[in-house]
Amino acid sequence: MSTPEKPNGSSSSISNRNPVSYEHNEAASVKDIPSVRDDVGFDEVYSPKEQRRIIRRVDLRLIPLLGCLYFVSMLDRLNISSASIAGLSEDLDLQVGTRYSVVVLTFFVTYTICQPLGPVLTKKIGPRWFLGSITLFLGTVMIALGFVKSWESLAGLRALIGIFEAGCFSGVVYLLSVWYTRFDMQKRYVGMYGIASVGGAFGGILAYGLSQMEGVAGLRGWRWIFIIEGILSCLIALVSYFYLVGFPEEAYLSWKFLSKEECDFVLRRLDRDRADAITEPFSLRAFFEPAKDWKIWVFAFIGFCITTVSYAFHYFLPILLIGMGFNVAQAQCLTVPPWIFTGIFMYVQAWLGDRYRFRGPILAFNAVLSCIGLALMMFHPTTGVRFFGVFFVLAGSSGNLPPVLTYQANNIRGHWKRAFCTATQIGAGGIGGIAGSLVFRSQDSPRYLPGIYAAFACNACILICIAGLSVWFAYANRRARRGQVILEGLEGFTYTL
Repeated sequence: MSTPEKPNGSSSSISNRNPVSYEHNEAASVKDIPSVRDDVGFDEVYSPKEQRRIIRRVDLRLIPLLGCLYFVSMLDRLNISSASIAGLSEDLDLQVGTRYSVVVLTFFVTYTICQPLGPVLTKKIGPRWFLGSITLFLGTVMIALGFVKSWESLAGLRALIGIFEAGCFSGVVYLLSVWYTRFDMQKRYVGMYGIASVGGAFGGILAYGLSQMEGVAGLRGWRWIFIIEGILSCLIALVSYFYLVGFPEEAYLSWKFLSKEECDFVLRRLDRDRADAITEPFSLRAFFEPAKDWKIWVFAFIGFCITTVSYAFHYFLPILLIGMGFNVAQAQCLTVPPWIFTGIFMYVQAWLGDRYRFRGPILAFNAVLSCIGLALMMFHPTTGVRFFGVFFVLAGSSGNLPPVLTYQANNIRGHWKRAFCTATQIGAGGIGGIAGSLVFRSQDSPRYLPGIYAAFACNACILICIAGLSVWFAYANRRARRGQVILEGLEGFTYTL
């Protein structure tokens, strides 16, 4: 037999390369799923070194750009807190009653309602056109925020932002989930989310710098925060039109990406891991069928609890820091160190979770860490120690988002089930955002104890849910290994604890 010629980026046929059929059914078997360390040795067409090179190219093409798309959506979502302490509240009378909370909440109403459309439209329209377009619309609305004259207009525009961002995050998460095997995912989610989170942290410094443009072109500094960050969103959207890739079965058509043969290797790799490499035909029944699976709603509830705490600190951290005694400039700049710590913390956990194949213990550990941070913030009399508690709270709450996305993705199968689960979990996260926007009330200043108690309760719920799922997954895995049950319609499939 002749040695197959290695691809060099061309789209030549693979008929002489031991082609693999991707057609499969619900009775497919995935015995001897490869470990993280020996997976690269399975393919007959590419050497282990070449396999690692292909996955690296996927990483470099997908993760930085998806991280930037999520970064601008997060920046556009969260810059209202920086603008608020830079003059927005005074100019639009947001300090009256619950106006600030209402403005924050309107975003999450539309964000939650529109979540189910994100994965579906990402698949139907294509990631490049869909994600690029909604990011461009998002940036345009952000620029418009720089010219609002009333708090009602501000609330209305933020409702529009919620519509566009609903598709962005769920589409990004869905696209990543169909490119990687189950035990590659957490590092990739952390890579994407880490870029956005650390970038968002520096958004506080950026916002402070932009607020110094006070009076330029006759505009207040807080208006320049919205305008410049909106322009940045539009620029990244334009880059994504040219650089973002589609799904594995069609990505060889993308500019300067993988060849047809290399995309086939990715599909073989996915099919070997979970036997769902090729998308099933869309139907409403296929999309909503997973709603009968109770564990999906437990994943969603965990996501709700995580985002309630995470968004509460996202939106109110500068205000909480002022309550600790810091001035406006200090409050905007001191948001950066906790986020850098969170980014490093998330990656270390992702490496451990992917290597040793565990998810639930990470979620539980982070919930406990968050409770320790909350206790320091609530009870300690020293400002420095209370600020140190913020590091633990952010690492334990925001740092828990990639693990919960991976926890869910590792324990389901099928493209449309993955799409539905992504929508429900992120939709529940949107409801958590609504709750988080109401947690810290102005009348509870400066210590905001009721909000701290609510955060404690959310972390307690996370611990209870993880304990329950771990017991159930261990029981189901024992039965699957004895041949008494087939999990997720795939022989040999076991749940990830």
